[in-house]
Formats: sequence, C-alpha cells, structure tokens
Amino acid sequence: MSDGNEIQPVKVAVVGLGYWGPNLVRNLHELPCASLEVVCDSRPEPLRQICTRYPSLRGSRDFEEILADDEIEAVAIATPVGTHAELVTAALACGKHVFVEKPLALSSAEAGSLMRLADAGGLVLMPGHTFLYSPAVNVIKDLIQDGALGEIYFISSSRVNLGIHQSDVSVVWDLGPHDFSILRYWLDELPLRVAALSRSCVIPGVADVAFVSLEFPSGVVGHVELAWLAPSKLRRTAVIGSEKMVVYDDTSNEPVRLFDSGVSLPEPQTFGEYRLSYRTGDIVSPRVDAIEPLALELRDFCESVRTGRTPRSSAKIGLDVVRMVEAVEESLDLLGAPVAPAESRTA
Repeated sequence: MSDGNEIQPVKVAVVGLGYWGPNLVRNLHELPCASLEVVCDSRPEPLRQICTRYPSLRGSRDFEEILADDEIEAVAIATPVGTHAELVTAALACGKHVFVEKPLALSSAEAGSLMRLADAGGLVLMPGHTFLYSPAVNVIKDLIQDGALGEIYFISSSRVNLGIHQSDVSVVWDLGPHDFSILRYWLDELPLRVAALSRSCVIPGVADVAFVSLEFPSGVVGHVELAWLAPSKLRRTAVIGSEKMVVYDDTSNEPVRLFDSGVSLPEPQTFGEYRLSYRTGDIVSPRVDAIEPLALELRDFCESVRTGRTPRSSAKIGLDVVRMVEAVEESLDLLGAPVAPAESRTA
C-alpha cells in the first residue's frame, strides 16, 4: 500500500457508534486519505458524545439522509451483524462504496448477494477483517509463502476471554471470524470439512464456548478454541511446519516467535528400526512494526475506492469466512458431524 497521501481524500460517513464505531471515527479522522464528513446513529447520546469530541463533524440520526447526500462517496458501517445486509444493500444501491465490520453478513446467501450488487455497480465492498492488516499476521504470512516453515502440518489457535457475552450471536459468530479470516488469508483456501462442539453455559441457546476442527485441501489440519468464559485473555496461534514452528501471541510484547525446532525420520539402518531425530535450535523474534492494523485497513479501503483495485480484506474472503461459520453452525446442529463449507461442496 502507498502512504495514503497521494490520493484525493474519500468523503466518508460512519454509521453506528456503539463498541467499534468510535474507533472507525478516530482513524478516519486522522487519515490523510479520508475526509470524515458525518457520523450517524439512531441514539442521541452516542451521537452527542462523538460530535462533542470532534466538533467539525456533522451528526445525523437518519441513515436515509446519508444515502441521499451525493457528497458522501463511502460509508463505514459498524452496526449489529443482523442489520448488515439491509444497510449495505441500501448503500450500494445508492452508489456508495462500503466498508462493513465483520462478519460481512449473517448468511452466505446474503454475502453473495452483496458481492454481486457491488460488482454490478463497480463499487468497493470491504469487510472489516482487521487482523489481515496486523503486522504480526503478515510476518507469518510471508514466512509461510517463502517456505521458511516447510510443509505446514497443523495450526492451533485459542481466542478466549472473560466476556463480552453477546445476546444476538454466538461466540462462533463473534470471535470465529477473526481466526477463520486469518486461516483463509494464510492458507489461501477454504477447508474441506469442519467439525465443531459447543456449549451454552450462561445464556440458554447462545453458545459461549466452541471447539472447531478444520481440514484443508493442502493437508493442513487446524483447531480453533473460542470462548467468552476464561480466567484470562488469550490470543495465541501456533503454526507447526516441517522445518520450523512459529507462535503468534497478540497480547505479547514479542507477538511473533520463530522456533528452529522440528523432528525428522531418518532412513532406518536395519529393518524395523525407526529412530526419530529431534532438533531444538534458536528462537528468533522477528521485528514487527508497531502500526495500528485498523489504520492500515481503512487506508487500504480508501486507496481501493480511488484506484479500483481489490482490497486485501476482499469481499470474497468475507464470503468465505461466512461460509466457514455457517459450516460450524451446521456441524453443531449435527452434534459435531463434519460439514463441508458451501463452496467446497461443489469444488
């Protein structure tokens, strides 16, 4: 990506000022490639708070007013996931480019419809998979692409904390898209099968812990642990390769640690003799830039609007993430039976 200073600023409106909306406002307000014009929320108090903090912004409680404003080129939507399809459809129909917080929609059918609408209008539709812009995630992406880890055997991830319970979606819809988007980005493939188990411990009918197993066409297997019930916050992923291993810990001062460790099976000297050879070498912490991923993400959105290129967090990745979540939900309904994500069924 460029430094964002070379393009004409994109005139943007932020819709939704709940948990994540103020972060969008802060970053768009500071980015040279964006011109934040208006913020919108149906509730007067969040609107008042943001407009007090940023006096130059215009506030609105009417989404239709945003859509009717020809000066607004793009909208950034940070509303509950159940509203995404309706709001994104309306914005695209009015010729607005759209950035929408993850997940893209509540179903692959909705996500696919949004993609087709954006393509037909030549508009950028970008889901907010912020971890794709994490410098640490991209260090590991480069290690995988360059073959530094060798053949990838398996990936294990834990994303747990105490809260925040959501009343409208399960922990799979809330936390799962983070890890599913990272896996889709690193491996560049949809899993062949997923299988999952969960439990609703606090709110009946709303799963707050889930364990997901994934099998990919390349042979990689994955395990993702998701929970709102844990004694401490953990954001840890281990990628195990035939040559090296890497641990990504989003909460650490050294988020990426590369282990020159492994095991090999030499040719046996005699029939029936198999002795594994273990290797434990250096542990290296690669340099990781201290840049806020959300700033990089929104800059990519603005540059994509101006250049017409596909952003890193593409609508296709957003659709595939929704397909993975749907497959997990279907597996849960089938008491843990393996399920193929939608595209894999016809691949």
